[in-house]
Amino acid sequence: MSSIFDSILTGDMTLTVYLILLGSSIILGILNALASSFRNRSGRTFYSALVLLPPTVLTVVTMVNGNVGTGIAVAGSFSLLKFRSAPAKARDLMSIFISMASGLCCAAGYVGIAFLFTVIMCSISMLLAVLNTTGAEKKILSITIPETLSINGAFDDVFEKYTTSHELRKLKTTNLGSLYRLRYEIMIKNKDHIQNMIDELRVRNGNLEISITNDTEEEEMI
Repeated sequence: MSSIFDSILTGDMTLTVYLILLGSSIILGILNALASSFRNRSGRTFYSALVLLPPTVLTVVTMVNGNVGTGIAVAGSFSLLKFRSAPAKARDLMSIFISMASGLCCAAGYVGIAFLFTVIMCSISMLLAVLNTTGAEKKILSITIPETLSINGAFDDVFEKYTTSHELRKLKTTNLGSLYRLRYEIMIKNKDHIQNMIDELRVRNGNLEISITNDTEEEEMI
């Protein structure tokens, strides 16, 4: 009795087997893309890449098929991609690895394992996304202050009220030294109170510029 965890590659690759593997890898890519988009903000091109990555990995591994020379050439080609890739969030990187792993499983013919692995990992990813949004959120807070305002302890009481932790990560002078730009890494207690926190900070810094971004976003002003 055959198991769903047995490889369907019992001999040479045929057109029928390849089409089954190709269709399975595309479905797995779609599942991974849908799970990755759950409570996550990434570009449409990224989700398209998650769909196309498993069938691409499947085809590449199938074509290499023990050919050492071809394998080295493929590895060298993929190594060039790191120079054209923008920094990604940890969750996005894991989604890429999930797509690659499902493609590799399909390339070996283990379609059952590929589906089981993808469903489990996507479920865990979505569960962690839910748990992450119910707790404190990590943010980057940038505040512009006049040179007359002391940096030490100027906002401690506000941070204590609205954050679970805060740390000054960067300090920069601007406007010929008349202004300071501070960059804090903070953990927000409740994202619904962000506006209240900003309002209190504006009173302290003389209504100068304040910005809050996600911890993974680039902050150009600092």
